[in-house]
Amino acid sequence: MERNNLFFYYLNPTGIEEKIATIHHAAIENGFKVVEDAKHANIIVSIGGDGAFLQAARKTKYRQNCIYIGINRSGEASLYCDFYLDNVNEMMHTMQHEELEVRRFPIIKVNINDETSFFCLNELSVRSTIIKSIVMDVFIDEQHFETFRGDGLIVATPTGSTGYNKSTNGAVIDPRIPCFQVTELASINNNRYRTLGSSFILNKDRTLRLSVRQDGNDYPIIGLDNEAYSIKNIQDITVTLSDKVVKTVKLKNNSFWDRVKRTFL
Repeated sequence: MERNNLFFYYLNPTGIEEKIATIHHAAIENGFKVVEDAKHANIIVSIGGDGAFLQAARKTKYRQNCIYIGINRSGEASLYCDFYLDNVNEMMHTMQHEELEVRRFPIIKVNINDETSFFCLNELSVRSTIIKSIVMDVFIDEQHFETFRGDGLIVATPTGSTGYNKSTNGAVIDPRIPCFQVTELASINNNRYRTLGSSFILNKDRTLRLSVRQDGNDYPIIGLDNEAYSIKNIQDITVTLSDKVVKTVKLKNNSFWDRVKRTFL
């Protein structure tokens, strides 16, 4: 399938308007068509780093018939962006002539109160909004696993494992493994509440359900990637690994672990 319809997504163009115009011009010169509506695109290009990439995927509803490409504003390391704003011509040449591999990043599906569904490429986080610990019963495939009490829980995808999850001592997971990871935020362990005390990883066919105890903390902050949602009276949060994936290109000799090394080591 030929892919040549480009849609550019950026959060804040201030200071880079000229470079964005240069990208548009270079795309057209190289035989691509720049479209104004993402619905007509088969390549979606985000400009602005990992945050912009996450937003681009969310705002365009994780299109399954599109390739997502990330462009970083500067030379900073990035886990989702293969290209840099200062090397537009290199990007165009690479897309047309270099050896590319399509990566497929897993996405989790989040269902709240069996009513509203969301998708996450990085992670779901559930946190208390008041100065009081939140209590959640944790079920795996509808079997009670533990009763959590603390600041909250993170449920991360393999690519999301390098973000918020890693900062709370979760493991970094190879995105070739279809799974998701649950990590604690400041759990309280005593005679009444007892948790595993470490992250745990669930296979792609598992279902995780978090039942929020209605004790005054039933209005937690739900973090979906880099967006926060406040939803009243949250009772149940169900998480599964979606059949959807985010497809992006991998440059030759630029694997996930190459990116991890550049970013953290």
